[in-house]
Amino acid sequence: MFPKKNWRKRKSASDEDCQPKIIVNIERARQKTFDRAVNLLTYKPRSIIELRERLLEKEWTNGEIVEEVIEKLKGYGYLNDVQFANDFALSKLRQKPIGKRVLKQKLTMKKLDKETIDEAVENAFEETPEAEIIEQAVAKRLRLKGKPETREDSKKFYDYLLRQGFSYDLVSNTMREIAARNFDEEN
Repeated sequence: MFPKKNWRKRKSASDEDCQPKIIVNIERARQKTFDRAVNLLTYKPRSIIELRERLLEKEWTNGEIVEEVIEKLKGYGYLNDVQFANDFALSKLRQKPIGKRVLKQKLTMKKLDKETIDEAVENAFEETPEAEIIEQAVAKRLRLKGKPETREDSKKFYDYLLRQGFSYDLVSNTMREIAARNFDEEN
């Protein structure tokens, strides 16, 4: 039986440091690395660290060439972490109503630094306040599941809003408003 191979395993930057790569044709490696970087960026925007890791996966390049390519792409304006973070945050908010906590988690997964993440989240919520976004989430949930009838339904609704990343205080206030509306409609 053949050993099982993990085709999707990616090498980390630390793996690259352990084994120095010997490159025979530096110009060809530089061109291939640049072409791969542009190709990766055509599929989706990426942060600088994400792109660096993807480029270092290949055997025919090294850290020095990758840094040259990244600097070249920055010069062309193809790589800008601040712009990427702002665009990504706004895109996620347009797709689905989520709170600040979940948006920060998604940006962290893109390997951005904390200051860039905080700035992008603030910019995104400056355009559309979190109170408006939670109203969108509530409207969607009410449309799909209906009004919470029992205490258990209310608890599920509450938990749903917390999982979407909204703050505890905002969720509590919103749930009180929903309960008050339900009470007014019944009387």
